[in-house]
Amino acid sequence: MAVASAAPGSIFCKQLLFSLLVLILLCDACQKIYLRVPSHLQAETLVGKVNLEECLKSPSLILSSDPAFRILEDGSIYTTRDLILSSERKSFSIFLSGSERHEQQEIKVVLSARENKAPKKRHTKDTALKRSKRRWAPIPASLMENSLGPFPQHVQQIQSDAAQNYTIFYSISGPGVDKEPFNLFYIEKDTGDIFCTRSIDREKYEQFALYGYATTADGYAPEYPLPLIIKIEDDNDNAPYFEHKMTIFTVPENCRSGTSVGQVTATDLDEPDTLHTRLKYKILQQIPDHPKHFSIHPDTGVITTTTPFLDREKCDTYQLIMEVRDMGGQPFGLFNTGTITISLEDENDNPPSFTEASYITEVEENRIDVEILRMKVQDQDLPNTPHSKAVYTILQGNENGNFKISTDPNTNEGVLCVVKPLNYEVNRQVILKVGVVNEAQFSKAANSQTPTMCTTTVTVKIIDNDEGPECHPPVKVIQSQDGFPAGQELLGYKALDPETASGEGLRYQKLGDEDHWFEINEHTGDLRTLKVLDRESKFVKNNQYNISVVAVDAVGRSCTGTLVVHLDDYNDHPPQIDKEVTICQNNEDFAILEPVDPDGPENGPPFQFFLDNSTSKNWNLEQKDGKTAILRQRQNLDYNSYSVPIQIKDRHGLVATHVLTVRVCDCSTPSECRMNDKSARDVRPNVILGRWAILAMVLGSVLLLCILFTCFCVTAKRTVKKCFPEDIAQQNLIVSNTEGPGEEVTEANIRLPMQTSNICDTSMSVGTVGGQGIKTQQSFEMVKGGYTLDSNKGGGHQTLESVKGVGQGDTGRYAYTDWQSFTQPRLGEESIRGHTLIKN
Repeated sequence: MAVASAAPGSIFCKQLLFSLLVLILLCDACQKIYLRVPSHLQAETLVGKVNLEECLKSPSLILSSDPAFRILEDGSIYTTRDLILSSERKSFSIFLSGSERHEQQEIKVVLSARENKAPKKRHTKDTALKRSKRRWAPIPASLMENSLGPFPQHVQQIQSDAAQNYTIFYSISGPGVDKEPFNLFYIEKDTGDIFCTRSIDREKYEQFALYGYATTADGYAPEYPLPLIIKIEDDNDNAPYFEHKMTIFTVPENCRSGTSVGQVTATDLDEPDTLHTRLKYKILQQIPDHPKHFSIHPDTGVITTTTPFLDREKCDTYQLIMEVRDMGGQPFGLFNTGTITISLEDENDNPPSFTEASYITEVEENRIDVEILRMKVQDQDLPNTPHSKAVYTILQGNENGNFKISTDPNTNEGVLCVVKPLNYEVNRQVILKVGVVNEAQFSKAANSQTPTMCTTTVTVKIIDNDEGPECHPPVKVIQSQDGFPAGQELLGYKALDPETASGEGLRYQKLGDEDHWFEINEHTGDLRTLKVLDRESKFVKNNQYNISVVAVDAVGRSCTGTLVVHLDDYNDHPPQIDKEVTICQNNEDFAILEPVDPDGPENGPPFQFFLDNSTSKNWNLEQKDGKTAILRQRQNLDYNSYSVPIQIKDRHGLVATHVLTVRVCDCSTPSECRMNDKSARDVRPNVILGRWAILAMVLGSVLLLCILFTCFCVTAKRTVKKCFPEDIAQQNLIVSNTEGPGEEVTEANIRLPMQTSNICDTSMSVGTVGGQGIKTQQSFEMVKGGYTLDSNKGGGHQTLESVKGVGQGDTGRYAYTDWQSFTQPRLGEESIRGHTLIKN
C-alpha cells in the first residue's frame, strides 16, 4: 500500500503512521537495537520501544546519551525536539544502572531513515505501445444471502470498450462457476450479464472472487482478465447460542457484594462487528428465586453477586436461566437460552457445639488406658472437611494429666480416656471443662460476629477399689557410713495400705541383696547389717548399694520398692602400689610409681612418698604431682633385683609401707627382662655374647649330643626289635645342674637297659645293624647320685661315686676333671664304633 507524506499539521496521522511502520530488530541483546523511522521526526514522537528487562531487571536509573531522545521506564523512546535524519544512520546509547549490585548495562540504539519510493513514471522516450491495465467493468457487486429470487437473479454486467470495433464474447471462471459450488453463476457471452442461479449462505461463502474474460471470435483477448468480487451481504439468519449448554461456577459463601462469579460467552455465526452479532445478556430466572443474589453485565456476560448474604447452609446451589439476544438486545433480535449453575464453596462460618450441656461418667480407681466417655457435637458446615472436623481440648481439671481426649476420625466424637490412675482416697470425683473448635480457622461471616469456643463440663466419679499396699516413693535412699559394723540396725523401707492409710498388717520380704549385707524385719521393714559395709566392694556402684523389698498385705497383694543405701566414704584403705617394677637401663634410669587409693577422692591424693634410710644411698624418690613419684638410681647399679621399702601416705595421713622389688635389667622394655633369683645372685652379666658366639655354642652342643647318641647306639645290644618300647616318652636325658666335683667312671658303671614294647614307630629309626633295618633303643640316664648307663651287655652297674671312691658326702656335685676323665676315653672309642656303624 503506497502512502503519501502527511501534511505538516497532521500530527495524529504521522504518529499513527510512525507506530505502524516502526521496525524493531533486536541484535545482540544489551548491545545494539536497530530502528527504522521516517526521515522527519517531530517533537514528542514515539520512535520505538526496547525491552529494558532483558538487560537489567528493575533498573533504578535510565539515562540517554543524546538529549534529543527521552526514555521512559517501560522502554518507550520519544523525541524531545524536531529531528531530520539524513541518509546516514544516527545512533545513541541508553545507560541502565541497578541499585542492589551496582550493575550497569548499555543498550546502543541505531536509527536509520526509511526511503520513500516515488511512483515510476512513463518516459516520453518510450515509443513502444504498451497496453495498460484498466477497469473495463463495474465495481464489485453484492448479493443478499438467503435471497428469495426470482432466479436466475441478475448480479451485474461487464463490458469492454473493444466491443465498438470487434465482436466480443464474455466468459467468467472461479468459485461458483467452474469450482465449488459449481454452476452458482453464469454469464451471457454476448451481453456480459452475470446471473445467480440460487440462494447463498453467507456463513458458508462470504464472497466469490471471479475472473471475467473478453475475447474476439478468433480468440484474441483485447483486455486483461478482470478480477470480479461478488460479496455476500449478511442476513440475520443465525441466533446466538451459548458455547456450553451447562456451565458451573463456584463462589465462596458470605462473599462481598460485587464479587465476580464467572463470565458466560455466546457465539453468533453472522457477520462480526455488525448489528447482527451485537449480543446482549440477561438473567431470565434464578432458582431458587428469592432473594436475588446475582446480576449479569449485558455486554460482557460477567456474573457478579448483588448481596453479601450467600449462605451455603441455607442453599448450596443456584441455577440461572440465561438469555442471549443479538441486534443489540432489540425485541426483534434472535435469541437463545442456557442454564448456569452456581455452587457455593463452604466457609467455616458455623462453630461446633456440644449436643449436651454437661456429662456425667464414672471410672474405677487405678484403671488406665480405658475409655470413659464419648461426646458428640453438631456443625452445620460441610461434613468431613476441616470446616466441620472437631478438635477437643481439656481446659480445666486435668492438671495432674490423668485424662486425655481425642477425636474419632469416623464419627467426629470426642473420646475421653484415663491415662494415669486415679486415687479414690485422694479425690472422689473430678470435674473437667472441655472445649471444642474446628480444624480450620473460623471465618468471620459478613453477617455474624466471631463466636466464642463452645464448652461443656464432664463430671468423672471415681469408684473405690480395694487395692493392695502402695510403695511410695518407689525408690527410698538412706545414708550410712563406710565401715558400718555388722549387727547394727538401719531404717528400712515403709509401705502404706491406702485403705487404712497405715502400714499395719503388712509383711516385708527381701527380694534382692547381691552380697547379703542385710536381713529385714518382717513386721517393720527395718534392716540389720550382716557384714561390715564396705564402700569399696564390687557390689557398690556410685557409692550406692541397692536392696529390693516387697510389701505384702493379708490377702497376698503386694508392691515392690527399692531401698538405696548411700555409703559415705571413710578413710579405711591406705594407698596401694604394684610390688614389682623394672628399670631398663638402656632407656632410662628411673621407674614411675603410681599408687591407687580405693577410697574416694576426698580420702585419696595428694600422696606423700618416703624412702627408708637404709636404701636412700642407692635410690632417690622424687614426688611429681601428688599422684605419682619417680624412683631414680643415684648411680648405675648392677643388673639385679633390689628390695626397696617405701612408705605412701594419703591426704589424711593414713600410711602404708610397701617393699618394692626393683629389677634392674639390660633391656629396652620391661617385658624383655628375663631374670630369676639365682641368676640374679650368682651371675654377673658383665659379658655380652655376640650372635656368632651363641651360634657356635649351639652348634657345639648339637654336635656333642650327636656323638653321645652315636656312642650309645653302637654299644647297645644288637637285638632286633621292630617296635619301640611303650615308655619311650619317659626315657629322657636329664641334665643335672650341679657343679660339684665328679669321680672316675669306668665302663663297668655304665648300664644300658633294653625295654621292649609292642608299639611300633618306623619314623624314629636310630640306626641300622648289618643293613637289615633293625631298630634299637638305648637309654642314657643321668641322676644326681651318679651317671648310669644301663645296657643288656650285663656289664654290671657302675657310678661316678664308685669310681671316685666317695661313698658319703655331697653326691650332687662333681668336679669337671672327674667328668672329663670319665667321658673322654669312652667318647673316643665309641666315636670310632659309631663311624664304622654309619659307614656300614
